[in-house]
Amino acid sequence: MGEHSGDGRRATGDGRRATGGPRSVLLAARSATALHRLLDTLPVFAGDDRIDRIFTLVPGSDFGVDALAAIEHAGARTLPWAEACRSSFDLILAASPKGELGLLHGTRVLLPHGAGFNKTVRGEGSSDSASGLDPAYLTPGDRALAAFHALAHPSQIGRLAALSPVAAEHAAVVGDPTLERILASRTHRDRYREALGTGARTLIALTSTWGPESLLRRRPTLAADLQAQLPVDGYQLALIVHPNERSRLGAFNLTESLAPALDAGLILPRPYQEWAAVLIAADAVVTDHGSTALYAAALDRPLIGAYDGGDELIPGSPMDDLLARSPRLRRSHPLRAGLEAALAAHRPGVARDCAGSAFAEQGRALERLQQELYRLLGTAPPAVTATARPLPVPTAPVRTPSAFAVRTRIESDRILTERFPVHADGPGHHLAAEHGVAGEPHARSAGILYRRADRSASAPHLSAWTATGWTAHILDEYPGCGTAAVIVSPSLCVARTRAGSLVSVRIDPCREDGRIVSTDPSAVLCAVHAWLSERPALPATVICSIGNRDFPTRLRPATVDEAEHTL
Repeated sequence: MGEHSGDGRRATGDGRRATGGPRSVLLAARSATALHRLLDTLPVFAGDDRIDRIFTLVPGSDFGVDALAAIEHAGARTLPWAEACRSSFDLILAASPKGELGLLHGTRVLLPHGAGFNKTVRGEGSSDSASGLDPAYLTPGDRALAAFHALAHPSQIGRLAALSPVAAEHAAVVGDPTLERILASRTHRDRYREALGTGARTLIALTSTWGPESLLRRRPTLAADLQAQLPVDGYQLALIVHPNERSRLGAFNLTESLAPALDAGLILPRPYQEWAAVLIAADAVVTDHGSTALYAAALDRPLIGAYDGGDELIPGSPMDDLLARSPRLRRSHPLRAGLEAALAAHRPGVARDCAGSAFAEQGRALERLQQELYRLLGTAPPAVTATARPLPVPTAPVRTPSAFAVRTRIESDRILTERFPVHADGPGHHLAAEHGVAGEPHARSAGILYRRADRSASAPHLSAWTATGWTAHILDEYPGCGTAAVIVSPSLCVARTRAGSLVSVRIDPCREDGRIVSTDPSAVLCAVHAWLSERPALPATVICSIGNRDFPTRLRPATVDEAEHTL
């Protein structure tokens, strides 16, 4: 009996497809990270019906379960490992040399797994070799594992040659396909920020690699600590977690451990594609020694180091160089002051120069890879040159906090206002809570309660408050509340104080560099509450300073139409 290909078609005795059949390409993934890298290379085969794409899970990794789930989520056709080992393929693509890849029959190709080969993984292979360049995996039995090893930069050829001349003979520089997607998506930055609800705030992305020296292991409360010190109307935070660390913890445990931070607005992007979209959207990155930061560096984002040193970072690697040239967020310094000082110290071009030592062929990686893979297949590539697919808009949940500790300071006609999560340290002027969203303990303690009027209802029987009725009801129901307010639109609110008068709050946007910037009206209401507590006389025009921007606000007695607005 002849050997079968694993998908029902007969293979020839020498392990190749019968003449005239499609070319079989097996994508062998050992972890979710490796799978994501393989998916980023698929545009090289886009539109080619001569290619039969098949996936298999390489066993032996602690993180394989998430890889299998990711393959299934992609809707890809899979082949069990045992069957894959009995079959032959025209091309086998892998993004990690680990696992028993030598059992697979076909021309093997190793693709970039990360950026720069910066880490060594203790307890695996050679203790002094960078993960991905370890001769223990690249040249088992003194023979090259792969017929072709695609690398991202010429310096990696030299590093590989010093470790394994045999493997280096089969290596060439093509660039980094994942970076191609990121660079191709830069023009989508505004769309990503809109999807994340960032507005004009400063988005800080924290990146954590995996392992005992990762940010998430060593400084697990850093995101929450930053949230407690950074005003929510000036900053937004995201945490990018390595897929291996997600697998170790499990998605449920991870989100539960981060629940207070997530409730306060922390973004937790999904591990495939979304992390890169968040990097593009970000204004700055706080990082450990993981190579994700090199992709941010290629975008010339300000980089701030939060790595305390250890055994994993390879001296002289691109990531080591990047951290050495970046300001640090030290444990011993106040976080807000340290972050603001680091942002002020950013020098454009420095981070991008560091990334240049990890990435070559920028803008041509997929084209170069396509040429090499079709050369190995022995056939001409499609007429259309491979191009990177733009990253999709993030869909990770973004929670809007429902209660805030508010700090205000009145200077002449200006009200400086900062809002923090309710667990923030330091004194506050009052607590603000969104009625019907915040918990009852926060509502009972709030100095100002507000609600948004844009709730849609589909029930056939409706009963709706007016602004007059609801504000009066809230002040009666919550004796500790000083102001009840309704957000009618981004530019109009209606508020009632204990003095009993109904106040129209008209908010003007801020104009900045050709843009019109609006802030959350609930932040303006916090400023107005502080103002009216001290200066109740109307009319008045005040400047609400929120997130380092000024929003002129006019306070007048509410009109009949404003008072009767239905909620």
